[in-house]
Amino acid sequence: MGFADLSIAEIAEDYNLPVEDVCSLCDQLGIAYKNPQTRLALEDAKAIMANIMAQRQDAGSDGEA
Repeated sequence: MGFADLSIAEIAEDYNLPVEDVCSLCDQLGIAYKNPQTRLALEDAKAIMANIMAQRQDAGSDGEA
């Protein structure tokens, strides 16, 4: 498994989210980490980013009739 050159803190910054939200998402997805500077496996980083994008898409469609 390859590693992304991204940490939890960097993903939070890139997506303008609190670090705690990304850590919570890691917990929900079963992604192990030690701290917000933990470098993530490529598949884990992709899963987190996909989940964030899906949540934003869902939030954007909530206002549509």
